[in-house]
Amino acid sequence: MPNQKSNGNPDFAIVIMAAGKGTRLKSSRAKVLHEIAGQPLLAHVIKAAQQIVPAGHIFVIVGHQAENVRAAVAPMGVEFVLQAEQRGTGHAIMCAREQVASYQNILVLSGDVPLIRPETIARLRDFHLGKKAAMTILTAAPTDPFGYGRVIRAGSSDRVKAIVEQKALSKAQQKEREINSGIYAFATKPLFANIDRLSTDNAHHELYLTDMAALLVKSKATVVALKASDAAEVLGANTLAELSSLDATMRARKCSDLMAAGVSIYRPETCLIDNDVQIGPDTILEPFVQILGQTRIGSGCRIRSFTIISDSQIADNVLFRPGCIVDRSTIAAGAQLGPYAHLRPGSEIGEGAHVGNFVETKKTRMGRGAKANHLSYLGDSDIGAGVNVGAGTITCNYDGVNKHMTVIEEGAFIGSDSTLVAPVRIGKGAYVGAGSTITKNVPADALALGRSPQITKDGWARDRRERQAKAKAGK
Repeated sequence: MPNQKSNGNPDFAIVIMAAGKGTRLKSSRAKVLHEIAGQPLLAHVIKAAQQIVPAGHIFVIVGHQAENVRAAVAPMGVEFVLQAEQRGTGHAIMCAREQVASYQNILVLSGDVPLIRPETIARLRDFHLGKKAAMTILTAAPTDPFGYGRVIRAGSSDRVKAIVEQKALSKAQQKEREINSGIYAFATKPLFANIDRLSTDNAHHELYLTDMAALLVKSKATVVALKASDAAEVLGANTLAELSSLDATMRARKCSDLMAAGVSIYRPETCLIDNDVQIGPDTILEPFVQILGQTRIGSGCRIRSFTIISDSQIADNVLFRPGCIVDRSTIAAGAQLGPYAHLRPGSEIGEGAHVGNFVETKKTRMGRGAKANHLSYLGDSDIGAGVNVGAGTITCNYDGVNKHMTVIEEGAFIGSDSTLVAPVRIGKGAYVGAGSTITKNVPADALALGRSPQITKDGWARDRRERQAKAKAGK
């Protein structure tokens, strides 16, 4: 973290450009709201910036769909600057002048460049300070630099002579591969002393921050360049195909980080793991698993193929058999799920509990060691420790207007194909006979049978077949 100034501001503020439309994406959404790895592009940039300065010293410049952009990242605690009319990147900094002029330096990031690492931002900051530069340009050398402005250095030094856009490159300059990333560090005094000299004399009649390099060089100020170690970090997305490529890169990075921390991921290229997911060591992920949102998974778990877990808390040594779907639920240590279990929001599965084949839970707590192994729906239920729920059991929790609770106390046994009509309570150690419809409370240790009386008519099936045969013969 930078040193604090006497006025409470760090030496650096960070300004993030997020006002543009992104028309080439062919989308009605603002460009920075498109998502990769489970979060908007802008959120990834903010998270990286927060490793360098506190959120209150990060200024996001919004314009197109400003309210939507604000709403998406407001919980991150950043400040906002409105660029009501989008007249270029230089104009964006002009809009932020009042908020950032008291800082000694500012870092300028792009809200659509999500792969930027905090370490790279810190390198840029430290290099800028070490060179005592008026402007420092983060550059890169991608395999194909076509379409990017080239940074022309003064020989082999750090000094920059000019930034030349693709269309203006001479034949010799077209061989240059070092590009301008659009990420900069500025000393604020020379920046704001010269920013009003920016011109709209260009094809789009906008004020470009890129042009500050030439203005500062002309005024004899120091302009230097620092090359990023990985060109992928500075890539943005102008098409949905490029957005998909960024997503793949970030997810591959996430898998690599998890494997380095002791998580086994078989066929990581098939797994979809969001950036904020946390997984403990010795957990195994089989192919085609999705772990999404703010999910936290403990150690020693096994998550088998085609399981999808979203925004859930998973303790140690939990087994997910294939095809489970888990959303906003909590699972205690040693529990076993699936195959094809569906835990809807509000499910709490206790230690060592089993939720098996095609069992669906919603707002249901299952106590320690409870089991529901087959073909059941358990909604709005509180199920005690050691309860056995037989195949085909249904808790009828909805009367068409309101939801009602079913309580099954510790050690109770629910026979197969039982229908429990809520609100109802099954007492501790009680039995419900298979095929019962239960509409009244069952006392502890009682047996409840809710079946219709069975009627057996001897010979009925034989007589029916004979009648059918005679009717057919008579036609």
